[in-house]
Amino acid sequence: MAARQITVELGERSYPIIIGAGLLGGEFNLGEHLAGGDCLIVSNETVAPLYLEKLNASLAGSAIEVIELPDGEAFKTVETASLVIDKLVAGGANRDTTVIALGGGVVGDIAGFAAACYMRGVAFIQVPTTLLAQVDSSVGGKTGVNHPLGKNLIGAFHQPRIVLIDTATLGTLPERELRAGLAEVIKHGAITDIDFFAWLEENIDALLALQPDAITYAVQRSCEIKAEVVAEDERESGRRAILNFGHTFGHAIEHCQGYGKWLHGEAVAAGMVMAAQLSGIGTEDTVRLKNLIEAAGLPSGPPTVGAQAMREAMNMDKKVLEKSLRFVLLEELGQAAVTSDYNSALLDQVLATANK
Repeated sequence: MAARQITVELGERSYPIIIGAGLLGGEFNLGEHLAGGDCLIVSNETVAPLYLEKLNASLAGSAIEVIELPDGEAFKTVETASLVIDKLVAGGANRDTTVIALGGGVVGDIAGFAAACYMRGVAFIQVPTTLLAQVDSSVGGKTGVNHPLGKNLIGAFHQPRIVLIDTATLGTLPERELRAGLAEVIKHGAITDIDFFAWLEENIDALLALQPDAITYAVQRSCEIKAEVVAEDERESGRRAILNFGHTFGHAIEHCQGYGKWLHGEAVAAGMVMAAQLSGIGTEDTVRLKNLIEAAGLPSGPPTVGAQAMREAMNMDKKVLEKSLRFVLLEELGQAAVTSDYNSALLDQVLATANK
């Protein structure tokens, strides 16, 4: 199957997303996209043994350094990002060095943040190996780390030079991680594309079985949706915030549970159902969303973490403006908007589910 290309249109910062199976290992010459001859590959102890050798083959002739980070959301911290910067300094990296993220969303966020900070910004490439990273976090230039009081509170916008998506890497992805990635795929349909949402309803079993055509289309359509939204609003001053559907509740769940207990996609899945309930849309649409999330093997309700704890965590959400909490709500399934105009009594009811 030929590789597919999508372009994120951002003027001089535009970049391609290349999607295909078997692209790592020399099938695609990633070396052509480096800023110079030197690069630092940032991976983790889980992914590096699987794909580092193949990535090296795609960078033939380049001077390569590697750092392997511990695996997990719990390590998405300033301290871990500092390890990457320390490696760059120790290696005498200059401004023509390229940082390459090989791994899931945590690796991509940490590597991108370090690249944004080092010498006020060096080149950055994303090679995502999880479904969640392929359909969401690797695209759009959001980088960052967590703070003890909230998720992704420390970060920067730093667009990659290229996103190389080898869908064959999903073959080694644990089933739980695959299901978590499907949450972000479902989100894209729920907020912008009812036809894609309906396709997901019909093909969820094929996606769980990693059927190649289904996976490729789901990744491609998700990237197309995200690229379109990012091109319209790179810095999230307006429409881009709809990509956070379910995330206000989801991030609060992650914070209250302790990072890593629930995967990001699991928390977002429950958060999307809570956001749909708060939206006040028709029962049929809410049930469709809930049913698809459950068909993907994802939680459709929050854990017992306490309504007050959820409120306190949500108050640190990045969409809060002038002390006013804003949500991404559905106008109908397939159409979303950011608003601070929500039913407070209904929010109390939704949060009450976190007490049960």
